[in-house]
Amino acid sequence: MLNDKSIFITGGTGSFGRAFVKTVLDRYPDIPRLVIYSRDELKQFEMAQAFPPERYPGVRYFIGDIRDEDRLRRALEGIDVVVHAAALKQVPAAEYNPFECIKTNVLGAQNLIEACLDSRVSRVVALSTDKAAAPINLYGATKLCSDKLFIAANNIKGSRDIRFSVVRYGNVMGSRGSVIPFFLDRRGTGVLPITDPNMTRFNISLQEGVDMVLWSIENAWGGEVLVPKIPSYRVTDVATAIDPACEQRVIGVRPGEKIHEEMITASDSFNTVDMGRYFAILPAGGAYTMAEYCKAGNAQPVEPGFNYNSGTNTDFLTVAQLRDLIKLHVKGGQVV
Repeated sequence: MLNDKSIFITGGTGSFGRAFVKTVLDRYPDIPRLVIYSRDELKQFEMAQAFPPERYPGVRYFIGDIRDEDRLRRALEGIDVVVHAAALKQVPAAEYNPFECIKTNVLGAQNLIEACLDSRVSRVVALSTDKAAAPINLYGATKLCSDKLFIAANNIKGSRDIRFSVVRYGNVMGSRGSVIPFFLDRRGTGVLPITDPNMTRFNISLQEGVDMVLWSIENAWGGEVLVPKIPSYRVTDVATAIDPACEQRVIGVRPGEKIHEEMITASDSFNTVDMGRYFAILPAGGAYTMAEYCKAGNAQPVEPGFNYNSGTNTDFLTVAQLRDLIKLHVKGGQVV
């Protein structure tokens, strides 16, 4: 699929980016070009030690910010496939610095779209988040705007052979700033802070996220928001899995935080189809009909009013399953 393609990934030194690069190089070691685009030269240096140029001559490291459209245009020369993983994603930081979040997550997304339209890029997959569905915080609102921009980009592509799609999934197990590394770090204090004892979240591993993006590059039609079928967990169960002896101290919900997350709202249900492994929220008034999409992908429309919510999900991870997953997927994830 990607053997003869040149790939560009924004936010390429983040948790997802490193996992994506490793997977691509493992599966396609002779890939002609893989450009890792990010702002952090130290992380790029560290990645270059893990993926040395003498072993992977196709790998390139570009210092750049998606806020800089001119730099994006230069970096995209000769690129076939773009994966957009760059974002400001910490909810409290976004609430405190709202326009900085907007400049990266919204204006940066539009910069990337414009640059892709003016290059030979043929596939664009943008990463989204469950917080973009019915958002109540600024981060979620900016990602919803980003999703809308990428979907609408298909309306202005003209005769270009390019498809823009979005992949939306839940909390990535073990990603930087997420609850599991936080709990692992805090367990030595004997207290794990719980914002609300009823809180639930969707869960996906980094590798599952990477595999879904690779699937989307090959199979997405353009204009859809793809959503995986993944389990939920209770935050209290995560705390128990990490250390059952720790006190679970309720500290209250933080600004902009939901008790449960959802990836498909009831309002989305009228444009959503079930594809088996994934759901797809189709564009209203796009270049294809729901019937055409269902026929080609052996999919079925969901029931009107359907929503996909972490609190009402039919698949929940147990404490034992969480413990095993933490050991497997989280760096330093030794649990009691």
